[in-house]
Amino acid sequence: MFSKYTLKVLLCAALGVWLNQGAQALDLIQTLCPSDSTAQEKDGLSLTLSPFTHHWSYNPDHKTVNLVGIDKLGADERFCGLALFTNSFGQPSAYVYFGKEWPQIWGSDKLFFKLSGGFLYGYEGQYKDKIPFNNYGIAPAIIPSLGWRFTPHDSAQMILLGDSAIMFAYGHSF
Repeated sequence: MFSKYTLKVLLCAALGVWLNQGAQALDLIQTLCPSDSTAQEKDGLSLTLSPFTHHWSYNPDHKTVNLVGIDKLGADERFCGLALFTNSFGQPSAYVYFGKEWPQIWGSDKLFFKLSGGFLYGYEGQYKDKIPFNNYGIAPAIIPSLGWRFTPHDSAQMILLGDSAIMFAYGHSF
């Protein structure tokens, strides 16, 4: 089992690899998600890490899926962001998206629902038909997730990936 120190080193290393130019990634998010000066902005960021995805059916081509995502949190529980990941076939991929969170669902202060929509990039070659509407390596996507907030800044999420898989993720907001 990993020690807390080992896990932190691995997570920092993964973040460094995926976001090789951290400042450029934040600039991209700011460009994609301009602020509305008239709205009450949360003006925060959220980091999402996913070390595990469960596929509904076995495929010998499936590889480990790792994801690092950064969201810009805005007014009215809206967000937008960028996720970098290795897809189910080991290809470097990205998801650029916007979405909304519904906090406190089903009467629970801790349970929340998120829905994002955007574009996936990276399913190429023999795997280009593994996601629908994949033209030129880019496909539209709508991704729902259900989460549990442990603290005001930490959460766990189950992210439904169509009829293919479910991803388990940790989120931390700043």
